[in-house]
Amino acid sequence: MTSLRERFLTLFQRQEDSLDVGHSRAILSLPEQESTFLIGTDSYFSQPRDRDTYDRQEVLQDSLDAWRFNPLARRIVELTTQYATGGGLQAVCDHHSTQIFLDQFWNHRLNRMEKRVNQFSDELCLSGNLFLLLTTDSSGLSFLRILPSTDILQIESSQNDIEQELAFHLRVPGETDPLIYPGYDPQKEQTDSQGRLKAVVLHYALNRPSGSQWGEGDLTPILKWLSRYSAWLEDRVRLNRFRNAFVYVVKARFGSESERSVRQLQLTANPPAPGSILVTDESEEWSVMSPKLEALDASSDGLAIKKMIAAGVGLPLHFLAEPESSTRTTAEAAGSPTYRRFSERQRFICTLLEDVLQVVVKRRAFYDSQVDPDALIRVEGGDVSARDNRELAEAGQQVAQVASALYEQELIDAREVLRLVYRFMGERLPEPSLNQNGKKSE
Repeated sequence: MTSLRERFLTLFQRQEDSLDVGHSRAILSLPEQESTFLIGTDSYFSQPRDRDTYDRQEVLQDSLDAWRFNPLARRIVELTTQYATGGGLQAVCDHHSTQIFLDQFWNHRLNRMEKRVNQFSDELCLSGNLFLLLTTDSSGLSFLRILPSTDILQIESSQNDIEQELAFHLRVPGETDPLIYPGYDPQKEQTDSQGRLKAVVLHYALNRPSGSQWGEGDLTPILKWLSRYSAWLEDRVRLNRFRNAFVYVVKARFGSESERSVRQLQLTANPPAPGSILVTDESEEWSVMSPKLEALDASSDGLAIKKMIAAGVGLPLHFLAEPESSTRTTAEAAGSPTYRRFSERQRFICTLLEDVLQVVVKRRAFYDSQVDPDALIRVEGGDVSARDNRELAEAGQQVAQVASALYEQELIDAREVLRLVYRFMGERLPEPSLNQNGKKSE
């Protein structure tokens, strides 16, 4: 025989079950829409710290639309490219035959790397990802093409290392099955059945959280603020237009409705022109009716939104056509973090190109033994700011005096003097060349 306590527990359990069933039925009875279809779902191949596929595609498309239609977004991308790669990039290698091949690859009409590096920077700003399709002809000369990030459906990685990317699934218009390109593997020669090198894809990500496959563009965190600023500016233009609109109001005593209609038709056919003189008798009273919008000066609101945009991309306001201060000192101080950001972006692109050129040289060495696949390749960028050149020159001159005094006292050697001078001038110290005996020569 059941006790009273067990009966109460059974009754409470039935009530909870009925509530759960009712709640589930209410949820399942809701109509399904495009905005709710993928809520709570997750892709089988996505990583936990990556965006969902539909969310990433939407962000990439919004970034592209912002670049196309928003002048502020276009200017942000242009500024980053102009400072990071606008000064020109140059590939340098000490191995003579390898340097000749690098010049051939760099200046080939199908590569035109001097211009293509600007596209690299633009793509990194917009999507945060750079997918490079590398194809090689029968002579070992490679060609680079940028794959749109929106066309990449899936990235296959090694099970024990997410950064070892094995294959890339590419969307093909009009086809249901994706086109699969292998990722570059430096440990083996990726050739087809005829002995030719396969086309491979190289992936470089910017602003990528640890444990994720995809990076994020510079415009991603400010997309909604760009949209809000555009809406605010459009509203201000519309209000200013309506503020200047007005209509004439004519008050008079009419004997009938027909007299009033006739008078209105007369004035409508011949309205008074601006600046004209209107003479009436005391039977008519003219006045002007204009909208009283009571719109206060909203410049502070627009400035607040623009500050959020500037902070999101690391640019001072005077870079975005907004004089923040009338003093030159304040403007120069605000530009220092920005130049540091541009320098870091330039170093990222230089490191990226060094890796790409290393792959290009190794694929050339598959056909040409005169090219050294292990040769050290450096990519040097132009100066980010002329103001930095003046400061670096002054720092180099001062440290040269101190280092020379230490050298005369035999406290440091000549190599250390050069290292200090190059260090404070912001340049790399050249590696010592090898003599005939294979030893480093000073």
